[in-house]
Amino acid sequence: MTEQTETQQRPALVVDFGAQYAQLIARRVREAGVYSEIVPHTASAEEIAAKNPVALILSGGPSSVYEDGAPKLDPKVFDLGVPTLGICYGFQYMAQTLGGEVANTGLREYGATDAHIADTSSTLLAGQPAEQNVWMSHGDQVSRAPEGFDVLATTDATKVAAFANEERKLYGVQWHPEVKHSDHGQAIIENFLHRGAGLPADWNSGNVIAEQIERIRAQVGDARVISALSGGVDSAVSTALVHKAIGDQLTAVFVDHGLLRKGEREQVEKDYVESTGVRLITVDAADTFLAHLAGVTDPETKRKIIGREFIRAFEQVQRDLVEEAKAEGGAPVKFLVQGTLYPDVVESGGGAGTANIKSHHNVGGLPEDLDFELVEPLRALFKDEVRAIGRELGIPEAIVGRQPFPGPGLGIRIIGEVTRERLEVLREADAIAREELTKAGFDQTIWQCPVVLLADVRSVGVQGDGRTYGHPIVLRPVSSEDAMTADWTRLPYDVLARISNRITNEVREVNRVVLDVTSKPPATIEWE
Repeated sequence: MTEQTETQQRPALVVDFGAQYAQLIARRVREAGVYSEIVPHTASAEEIAAKNPVALILSGGPSSVYEDGAPKLDPKVFDLGVPTLGICYGFQYMAQTLGGEVANTGLREYGATDAHIADTSSTLLAGQPAEQNVWMSHGDQVSRAPEGFDVLATTDATKVAAFANEERKLYGVQWHPEVKHSDHGQAIIENFLHRGAGLPADWNSGNVIAEQIERIRAQVGDARVISALSGGVDSAVSTALVHKAIGDQLTAVFVDHGLLRKGEREQVEKDYVESTGVRLITVDAADTFLAHLAGVTDPETKRKIIGREFIRAFEQVQRDLVEEAKAEGGAPVKFLVQGTLYPDVVESGGGAGTANIKSHHNVGGLPEDLDFELVEPLRALFKDEVRAIGRELGIPEAIVGRQPFPGPGLGIRIIGEVTRERLEVLREADAIAREELTKAGFDQTIWQCPVVLLADVRSVGVQGDGRTYGHPIVLRPVSSEDAMTADWTRLPYDVLARISNRITNEVREVNRVVLDVTSKPPATIEWE
């Protein structure tokens, strides 16, 4: 398989010093209408220059700049003439490298902090109040700015909390403008990009669609293409985008493994096909999957079985399509659409030396040895950008706005053996929870709300003046930016009460609903 290259638009580069917020910085840059990419701090000045960047942002990080082994950046980067913004550790590294001083004074700042702005007419802080609340996370301070730099802000504990060298277009802030807790953080990023670097706000979904259509057509030519369509956002948008580019050269394959949520198959076969016009082949494999899952309770074994059977079902369709193409004497089937997103690229190393957080995954668990070249039209995008593109392509909101859903489906939301009867119980409970959350307006507030059936647990209850011995259902509403970390969503009591009342009244096998109030970490979002 070959790897599709990133977009050719000149990027603003986020240099990652090991920050937990590097991806968030890149997203904030995109929100300002500027295309961004992440590179590691180990990249040389020559490697950074080769990307032809329009701006650089140096991220924060957990280290102290004067410690042995602390992350460093090639100092020649500051001579490239590229407008640069340092944040937290990046701010301190810039100060130290350019002749300023960084010290551990014993005065630490964590969380909400009052910043005093010395110059509200400066490029970086223009249009902002002289007193503002910012989010700090540091134990070291810039005690003296480098020569040629003006101090723009202070705090009670930090003499140099922001600085600028307008002549060299070098800027820095000690706080984290990328987090929502900093009152005017996005304005700082936008001031740097638009005023400091002089960049237009021209990165948007319309440009992405036009660019990708051109590139897909150039890559594919007249060959045939297949796509594994799960019904999730990533595969739905990537499939629709490729279809817009090449039309009937694309065939989408939807494997119904019997582990879907209520109404999902109909949603894909009817609403999605009607909105996109894509040719769809549905594989009804529920009986096969359930037969192989019979008696299995270990979650990792479940995942392996589901992944293996998905591959077998998809490979059979692949063989059928290849034979169909041969029989018709038409173009061969050469390409596979994959809904890879930019966080997947970054977390798997990204081909640029970034930390390998998890292996790069294929759609639906497809094997690496499938004899196809990949088409990855979303490879440069974050999830929120993918949703925007999906809406512009006319994909129904029920699909493009849906919560993330695991590839193994409800199979890993049943604690215990997966059976047809237990799946029906969980489907009904899940459908009720989703319906009530939608009615209450929480579709855009929560990231995800797994509904879990504790199939191997029973509890005593009273229903209809009689004793019951039913299953508990767990609600797991979480809020997150990227699923790397998450916190449980504080839903109103009346919403929780409606969900609980409806589930216990309408799903006969359930007599108890409980709420999971654990953050990630220490818990994961899914239970299995």
